[in-house]
Amino acid sequence: MSTDTLFASRAPADAVPSVTIRRPDDWHVHLRDGAMLEAVLPFTANQFRRAIVMPNLVPPVTTVAMAQSYRARILAALPGDSDFEPLMTCYLTDHTDPDEIERGYRDGVWLAAKLYPAGATTNSHAGVTDIAKLAPVLERMERIGMAVLVHGEATDPAIDIFDREAAFMQAEMLPLLQRHEGLKVVVEHATTAETVDLVRAHADRAACTITPHHLVINRTSIFQGGLRPHLYCLPVAKRERHRLALRAAATSGEACFMLGTDTAPHRRGAKEAECCSAGVFGGATALQTYVQVFDEEGALDRFEAFASLNGARFHGLPVNEGTITLLKKPATALAAVSVEDEDVVVFRGGEPLPWSIGDVRA
Repeated sequence: MSTDTLFASRAPADAVPSVTIRRPDDWHVHLRDGAMLEAVLPFTANQFRRAIVMPNLVPPVTTVAMAQSYRARILAALPGDSDFEPLMTCYLTDHTDPDEIERGYRDGVWLAAKLYPAGATTNSHAGVTDIAKLAPVLERMERIGMAVLVHGEATDPAIDIFDREAAFMQAEMLPLLQRHEGLKVVVEHATTAETVDLVRAHADRAACTITPHHLVINRTSIFQGGLRPHLYCLPVAKRERHRLALRAAATSGEACFMLGTDTAPHRRGAKEAECCSAGVFGGATALQTYVQVFDEEGALDRFEAFASLNGARFHGLPVNEGTITLLKKPATALAAVSVEDEDVVVFRGGEPLPWSIGDVRA
């Protein structure tokens, strides 16, 4: 299905209220592979200039050669006129070689490394079982200036699922920051007020990504009128007070908060299943959702910092040239994206959204 359905008719920007920002980046995406990659990639590429691509394929992307191969597949799946740039990551395991990490970083193959606690989320079972034992890798990353991206959830089944992020922040994240005082750390897809506070307290070298769905849903949303599997992700949405804390952080203008959609497509059959897969496919309507939140919070003047500046500066990359214009003009998002003989449900799909995408200029 064409991505044109997500874009407004090209009405002049001065005909409706609008905001124009530097072209944004997405600092957390799941593009998958094969037919799924080909189906979902255009939605990210049409909204974002660059994106950090998660490495949790099967098998995971653990070597320089695997990252090079995956990047080539992403580039091959792009529309011919696209200037989208995938930024690759390494999947950390108990057996990651610090020399391989440094080689990939020095050669520009990957930008960062992803730390999944083993068993925390989709395709994470090959992840790290004891973060303390990863010290040689983290020390090397600290020395070369490479960031670690952390899925911050405890994996002990005795811990309530709604408490796993908060438990991880105290038991694992705080000690990690204390042990590695020069390490650049991104807490991925923050969902709690406590995580926001921890990142603020270490804002000289820590940051967090915030998703569009965690800004507009809370845990009640998942059960509103019945079980809504397409709103289930990990970390799971939390109480309303946490959603409000995330909105305040994202719209604050503070440099430690950045855009990261965590768009995570699953086929409908995997979501509407006896055991539902975790993930929200938000890449198709991400900017429309983010700008709506900033508008509602009276913070449109801070939208560019969150979407286009903070992440690039944290990772030591130049900010993008070119612009994208968002129009306060209603448009209805497509309901789903076809993938072979199935489809992927779009977050807020079928809803009339108050904002739409206008001109994109290189």
